[in-house]
Amino acid sequence: MSDAVIILLAGGFGYLLGSVPFGLIFTRFGGKGDIRDIGSGNIGATNVLRSGSKVLALATLLADAAKGALAVALVWRLGNDQAALFAGLAALVGHLFPVWLNFKGGKGVAVFIGAILIMSPFTGIVFLLVWLLVALAFRRSSLAAITAMVLSLPLLVFLGEIDTFGFTLLMVALSLWAHRENIARLRTGTEPKIGQ
Repeated sequence: MSDAVIILLAGGFGYLLGSVPFGLIFTRFGGKGDIRDIGSGNIGATNVLRSGSKVLALATLLADAAKGALAVALVWRLGNDQAALFAGLAALVGHLFPVWLNFKGGKGVAVFIGAILIMSPFTGIVFLLVWLLVALAFRRSSLAAITAMVLSLPLLVFLGEIDTFGFTLLMVALSLWAHRENIARLRTGTEPKIGQ
């Protein structure tokens, strides 16, 4: 099988895995109704928390992170680094634009975390630390995520992980686009704090 075919298959696998809307599934089975009718309408863990269930929010966070991690890890077993990185990118795309929800998904932070922890474990650990510090200091999940994602890019360059940097740059750009409304609210000081 050629590398091009492997990469295409990896992309398809990553997209389908990433498009599974765990936030929507968990809240429905947890008796919280349609998460898209709550808070921001987003299917990610931060909005699931607004349903009032920390358990469902944590489950969503872990499941969404697992999508990114598994997409990279399982394809990496084929021995094709480019395909594995592409699978991680595709998982993020699937989460942002799931075919099952008319291409209206989440913002990709948890998927990004899962993928980067496999793609570059040190960068993933630094991401989590930065996210935690910013979240504790400012109590805004979007600001913590945006800061941690952006800072992961120069770190990858410093580590010399150029291939990973290229795919991560695309992931960060896509997630920042998904956060465009959050960025606008951060500028005006109207972005809700964690738990609001």
